[in-house]
Amino acid sequence: MTASKRAFITGITGQDGAYLAKLLVDKGYEVFGLLARRSTSTVWRLDYVGILDQITLIDGDLTDLSSLIRALKIAKPHEIYNLGAQSFVGSSWDQPILTGQVTAIGVTNVLEAIRLTDPSARFYQASTSEMFGLIQKEQQDEQTPFYPRSPYGVAKLYGHWATVNYRESFKLHASSGILFNHESPLRGIEFVTRKVTDAVARIKLGKQQQLALGNIDAKRDWGFAGDYVEAMWLMLQQEQPDDYVIATGITTTVRDMCRIAFEHVGLNYEDHVVIDPRYYRPAEVEVLLGNPAKAQAKLGWKATTTLDQLITMMVDADMKRVGAI
Repeated sequence: MTASKRAFITGITGQDGAYLAKLLVDKGYEVFGLLARRSTSTVWRLDYVGILDQITLIDGDLTDLSSLIRALKIAKPHEIYNLGAQSFVGSSWDQPILTGQVTAIGVTNVLEAIRLTDPSARFYQASTSEMFGLIQKEQQDEQTPFYPRSPYGVAKLYGHWATVNYRESFKLHASSGILFNHESPLRGIEFVTRKVTDAVARIKLGKQQQLALGNIDAKRDWGFAGDYVEAMWLMLQQEQPDDYVIATGITTTVRDMCRIAFEHVGLNYEDHVVIDPRYYRPAEVEVLLGNPAKAQAKLGWKATTTLDQLITMMVDADMKRVGAI
């Protein structure tokens, strides 16, 4: 019997990390994850998907190259998925230097650690549609020029090009997934979809009255994180590394997303949503719409969860959470 494949995931305690770890465990991988120590427990998502006792967590941080080298020597992974980042766009204006250190330089640290320990390992970089920012094409694909509009988008663009550079300079099997917005019941409460679904549950259960939002006419291409992590895995199974846009190909306003969420519990969003100028960003990204044609053609991947299914799944999960408080 051949030894199982080993995978190492940074950001394993996040939404994507938990879903990816579950996918890999189910495929028979031995899974290791980088655990950045914080003052509060961050492993609840791994517990939620039922794999906390089936993975190995190694202390380390994306800003500490020595800890990454040590972690890779322990894990000896065949595949490395860099999902760790300061990933909340809004916070990146308040913490631009931290965002740069973690989300940009952190990618180079991982790539250097791979180059110094085992250049044959395959690498996945979590890029983002926020790199497109002020869109240069109505529908964005792998050839669309980038124009990031936040420190987060700028930092992610650095990480994206660092991945391309290491692929071309050192022949690493390094791929980037340019993922459009992807959500789930594991999404952080600071992200707009989860902020909405949590508020819907609280309003329905009589725990709050209103939901304050910013630009509800912004449009996003929203998919289910559980679908998107499969695309990450598929990229590292290809003979040649490459970059892929991962999206649904459908864009929807925040307003319509609110309507779906409130209607699911028999409420009208207009009775509860209020606009608060504090939530407008210094530079807005008005529309994002991905073209996943390359991923469908080369990876055989396409999104299978509709926005209605996704939002109702999230509302149901938050109804259960809030109801238990």
